[in-house]
Amino acid sequence: MQEPIEHWLQELLKLDDEEQKMTDKQMKIVQAASEVFAQKGYAASSTSEIAQRAGVAEGTIFRHYKTKKDLLLSIVAPVMAKLVAPFVLRDFYKVLDSSFDSFDQLLRAVIENRIEFLERHMQVFKIFIQEIPFHPDLQEQFQKLILSKVLEKFSVNITKFQQQGAIVDWSPITVIRLTASSLMGYVLTRTFLGGREGSQWDDEKEREATITFIMKGLAP
Repeated sequence: MQEPIEHWLQELLKLDDEEQKMTDKQMKIVQAASEVFAQKGYAASSTSEIAQRAGVAEGTIFRHYKTKKDLLLSIVAPVMAKLVAPFVLRDFYKVLDSSFDSFDQLLRAVIENRIEFLERHMQVFKIFIQEIPFHPDLQEQFQKLILSKVLEKFSVNITKFQQQGAIVDWSPITVIRLTASSLMGYVLTRTFLGGREGSQWDDEKEREATITFIMKGLAP
């Protein structure tokens, strides 16, 4: 079940003591902006619509945030730094630190782990995937807080299976890139298409086809 957006917004109030806490009006603005950004994307969203949804005057937004970009960063940056990064890494490390007998077992565990995460945090995730490609400052945070740490852990598993002769002896980064592309294609298609009425999506079949595709592509 998707986690309510209010849950992680309330978590923003639990930032370190030395950091400035949000006021009630700021919380309303950030919640409204989160909903609008997730539904329409940053570029198509307007501060007037955000203000209307938050129940405040548009000028109130600009008293707290100089620009719409500042409002976006006030949502994404602290959530990534304080909530998403630790949560992603804690959950993902449970998988990457486990011992698996084969690479396909690891892939199945990764798929289960990420699907569970996305189903709980879809609204925040929508903002990330819509906006990170267009904002270098967010890309830098994502690289530093999440990507570099995941690559380090994943590389250990890749090297182990390469030494066993189970997968091709390419650079671990190349193996991870090809694997991640296929897994994300499956997870995103499942997330945005699989639940629609009348969809032809067969989740078990698609999951096994994705794993088979990866295993054959990485066969030594």
